[in-house]
Amino acid sequence: MSLIKSISGIRGTIGGKPGDGLSPIDIVKFTYAYCATLPSRKAKEEGRSRYKVVVGRDARMSGEMVENLVVGTLISCGVDVIKAGLASTPTTEMAVILSGADGGIIITASHNPKQWNALKLLNSKGEFLTAAEGKEILDLAEKEDFDFAAVEDLGSVSEHDFTDEHLDAVLALEAVDVPAVKAAGFKVVVDAINSVGAVIMPKLLERLGVECITLNSEVTGNFSHNPEPLPKNLEELSEKVREEKADLGISVDPDVDRLAFICEDGEPFVEEYTLVSIAEYLFARAEEKAAREGVSLEEATSPYKPVSVSNLSSSRALRDVTERHGGRYMASAVGEVNVTTLMHKEKALIGGEGNGGVIYPAIHSGRDAMVGTALFLSDLAHRKLKVSELKKTYPEYHIAKNRIELSDSALIDRILEAMKNEYADEDINDIDGVKISFEQKRSWVHLRRSNTEPIIRIYSEAPTAAEAEKLAADVIAIADRIIGC
Repeated sequence: MSLIKSISGIRGTIGGKPGDGLSPIDIVKFTYAYCATLPSRKAKEEGRSRYKVVVGRDARMSGEMVENLVVGTLISCGVDVIKAGLASTPTTEMAVILSGADGGIIITASHNPKQWNALKLLNSKGEFLTAAEGKEILDLAEKEDFDFAAVEDLGSVSEHDFTDEHLDAVLALEAVDVPAVKAAGFKVVVDAINSVGAVIMPKLLERLGVECITLNSEVTGNFSHNPEPLPKNLEELSEKVREEKADLGISVDPDVDRLAFICEDGEPFVEEYTLVSIAEYLFARAEEKAAREGVSLEEATSPYKPVSVSNLSSSRALRDVTERHGGRYMASAVGEVNVTTLMHKEKALIGGEGNGGVIYPAIHSGRDAMVGTALFLSDLAHRKLKVSELKKTYPEYHIAKNRIELSDSALIDRILEAMKNEYADEDINDIDGVKISFEQKRSWVHLRRSNTEPIIRIYSEAPTAAEAEKLAADVIAIADRIIGC
């Protein structure tokens, strides 16, 4: 059994003793703390006596049980609840905006296996809480100083399905060319992983005029395979794309905020390139608009700036395509809230993470697989290329993922400091662990500590897989020398 408490929420396996797994007691404690801290994040709106919170969930087997506990706790805290029901994470985020709610709780463990579930917490903008806000909730939950509402002050419950309103907003985006996609006559296979992707993705594709074949479409939460959308988990999807002679394969995770593509030949488009492809499309559109109207790129992207953002462990390809069109790239610490914080600061046009998470602030500031799909298909319709041909237009990089397991977590700081000294002549970024960039070789390595285990995660990237692995091996050898001292 496992329970992980962090500033972004509480996540754990279902069952076990309180504090070991995600037990009912832990769910109530954490939900109460979220309610109790609502006033510190937002004052009540004039004329409203109670706060209002949206609750949405993916289709996990434990989802209804967790939802009942969350909703019951919110009511007992005097909070009005809008149940969004089975809803993707981005749909719940949009629901907070659309309903004018004071916050939201998403019940999902994202790409984790079926025995896991989690509470992800949103502010009144439908965005994840800041580190400081998350810490306040953690501290209050630990105190267990409960004070529930009297019977006359209990909250109420209403239900509303926001799926169609979310899709309306996606299809209304200026960069989504619905007529072009319809005219292209695409055939697409979707792996919905037995969760809410089976609800929303076919609806999206139908409205785009796309023929949709859905795998794992039973909304049971009993995932047919490991739900993380990595190539090794998508063999069934690849085979179906080839069998159906489809133009594209789409894989989503259980809460539909991440997106991975399969080319028409069954080969992976590669998850890292989901964001790269969307950014290329948006920057190319902006560059064409600037040339057509005789304005600057900054004016063409208004009210946003020609800036892209991803985290330190994401592919350099995003930087390359951004700069190719005259834009500017910036990197944040790992974590969606860190990406969105930097995007807000820079008024970035596009951002996200290399795990297939596309954040397009023209609609909302959260990862959204529906937005990513609609933009990708719009680009594909305009360029009239096969997906495998489109992939070849981007800079080629390969990422290697390694780790160092330590018996003594105190060694982590020594190892990270040694890396900075060893590579002092290179470009070093230490806002989140240590990232060393080798500009001449167009490669980098990023070392960062795990938040839950005595582990250093090592991501490295280079133009070839062999170079990426060699770079990781070099830093591991340095770490081994320190461990052996």
